[in-house]
Amino acid sequence: MRLRRCVHPGTWPALLAALLLTPALVPGPAPAAVAADGGRPAGPAVPAVGRAWPVGVRPPVLRGWDPPPGPYAPGHRGVDLAAAPGTPVRAVAPGRVSFAGRVAGKGVVSVELAGTGEPPLRTTYEPVRASVRAGETVAAGEVVGTVEPAAGSHCAAPCLHWGLRGENAYLNPLTLLPPWLLRTGPSRLLPVLGVPLPP
Repeated sequence: MRLRRCVHPGTWPALLAALLLTPALVPGPAPAAVAADGGRPAGPAVPAVGRAWPVGVRPPVLRGWDPPPGPYAPGHRGVDLAAAPGTPVRAVAPGRVSFAGRVAGKGVVSVELAGTGEPPLRTTYEPVRASVRAGETVAAGEVVGTVEPAAGSHCAAPCLHWGLRGENAYLNPLTLLPPWLLRTGPSRLLPVLGVPLPP
């Protein structure tokens, strides 16, 4: 197909870039699900295989997931959960420890989650003093280490940084948790109407 000379030659690069980057013309994945915390899109669908919070029962989220617009752009590739040094860190779901060691001076534990595809999804926890080794299998809720004090942490208060990674992207780790683990507040009993009492 020949293009007519109706556009100034100097504008071709900008026109071509605009056509290639128009979302409607670029093939890509289906629209992302909404993040579990109601924030930005959560990325590809993540199975809710989590059975425990990494720390505590329902720890405060000090900083939520804030995905970067590109692979090298700034952002927050996980969530920060309030946790004092010495707090036990638990695997959120069953899997295999793929790494337990130090990265840039911080203790890191990574667990490949069972039943999440090939390659499997991988959770990371830092700063953690590991009590497991690479290759070990862990159950949901099993302790994998303890929160350690981290010099130069990006958290203003003591925290655990919890991340989730798929094959090519960071994902929102909160999407691993089913609704019953994400709920806040105590359970409440509601009155049952129209049901006869037992004799």
